[in-house]
Amino acid sequence: MQQFKADFFKALAHPLRIRILEVLAAGEKSVSEIQNSVNSEGSAVSQQLSVLRAKNIVVGTKKGKSVIYSLRDPSLVQLLDAAREIFNNHLIDTLTMLEEMDEQSPPPSP
Repeated sequence: MQQFKADFFKALAHPLRIRILEVLAAGEKSVSEIQNSVNSEGSAVSQQLSVLRAKNIVVGTKKGKSVIYSLRDPSLVQLLDAAREIFNNHLIDTLTMLEEMDEQSPPPSP
């Protein structure tokens, strides 16, 4: 189980892959829609989609000449939300610490 988790999180360990998952959290998209949403080149998006497909995190379905991607498991949306909440909590803690440090600093001399 730990190995599965480690491999899973390794697959998520790239900013563009996270951004792609955030885009797909809103619903299925074609490669060109994903490219437009993440403002990235086609080759970079295709490369990252390939990693996500290989780890069964996203699935691609052929529709005509296009491939439509979606999240394999809707629980990924909850994971992304939890990661955002953890980030926000850390940010709040850091801001609080900086404010406390600022309050403890002596006032600047005139």
